[in-house]
Amino acid sequence: MDSKPVVPAAASDEDLKRGPLVCAAGVVKSYGPVKALDRIDLHVDAGEFVALLGLNGAGKSTLFQLLSGLFVPDAGSITVNGADMRRNPVEGLRGLGIVFQDATLDLDLPVSTSLHFHAGLRGMARAVASERMMQELGRLGLTDSAGTIARKLSGGNRRRVELARALMHDPTVLLLDEPTAGLDPMVRRDLLSYVRKLCGERGLGVLWATHLVEEAEGADRVMVLHRGRVVESAPPAAILQKAGKPSLSDAFLSLIEPRTPPAAGAAVERAAS
Repeated sequence: MDSKPVVPAAASDEDLKRGPLVCAAGVVKSYGPVKALDRIDLHVDAGEFVALLGLNGAGKSTLFQLLSGLFVPDAGSITVNGADMRRNPVEGLRGLGIVFQDATLDLDLPVSTSLHFHAGLRGMARAVASERMMQELGRLGLTDSAGTIARKLSGGNRRRVELARALMHDPTVLLLDEPTAGLDPMVRRDLLSYVRKLCGERGLGVLWATHLVEEAEGADRVMVLHRGRVVESAPPAAILQKAGKPSLSDAFLSLIEPRTPPAAGAAVERAAS
């Protein structure tokens, strides 16, 4: 994969008129007495790479479960590609690609079988699915792995296959929940660079959840989530200036340290999984 820095393309006039690809307003989600998400507001525009930065247990996975329609919020609204995820989730999911934190690839099947099965669930004709599969695998350097049993692939290549699967139906929005967990630094760098490149080349709106500050440094915007609340949302440079800190890591710590440690949030994430 090409790891060169990429300058994201500006959104077109049509994209700007359409509004945010993902929009959440006043979203609340509780598990028993614990409020996992508390009045969350967010948006992701076309061609924008947004890093959702937070400690483990901050509420990132819970938010992704709501954005992807697995659960519905207790209060507030979520729209994806203009579709209300409570009233019309099928339309919203049509343009949504997802890479979850936990691996979801069937390790006992060939890569092509898994991807064809996924394409069938999306209603894609087999010939179209085959063409799109080879296109996406080729872009990720995995053309020769189509017939390989997934278990035989490295962890990094399995993650690439999951990314190719998420892109097969040509989504407008890509959600990635801790996609580099367990990967070595070089694979992490290449995967991050490739996804950022997609923002520029395809105008994809990307929400990348991570607890690693270095993965957020090149984002167009960073949303800091702590104990279920958004405590900051701005470009990295603006966060540094506002915090008066020399690095994003220092700024991030200054935003969360005055607040109670997220032990309760961690318990909620475990309950939601």
